[in-house]
Amino acid sequence: MNNVAKWHELVSSKNADGLNDLIAEGATFYSPVVFKPQEGREITVVYLTAAFHVLMNGTFKYVREINDDRCSCLEFELELDGKKVNGVDLITWGDDGLIADFKVMIRPLQGVNAVHQKMGEMLASMQK
Repeated sequence: MNNVAKWHELVSSKNADGLNDLIAEGATFYSPVVFKPQEGREITVVYLTAAFHVLMNGTFKYVREINDDRCSCLEFELELDGKKVNGVDLITWGDDGLIADFKVMIRPLQGVNAVHQKMGEMLASMQK
């Protein structure tokens, strides 16, 4: 199974437990609302686990994708608190087939704000 197929399998099964096996030790996560890139597997897994809980709400779907050997651009849509959210996951794959960089971009502003609020709440609850 190729790397992007593994990612899709995790998303479709909502299996955040498999993230550790797909993310490189030195991975970097770029949030649409946090200025500073988050460095390392552990924090990348935390953010993506929270995203699985918040975004994979039954309305999430990938609607377009562009792949090559090292990069994937996955456009998604969902509805969150009555707001339509459109975004892109930009994934860079390392030579080992693991996620080296994961960047999320979201639009429109109302969608960004809804995701920001829900992700903040989820991250706070995960720290308890």
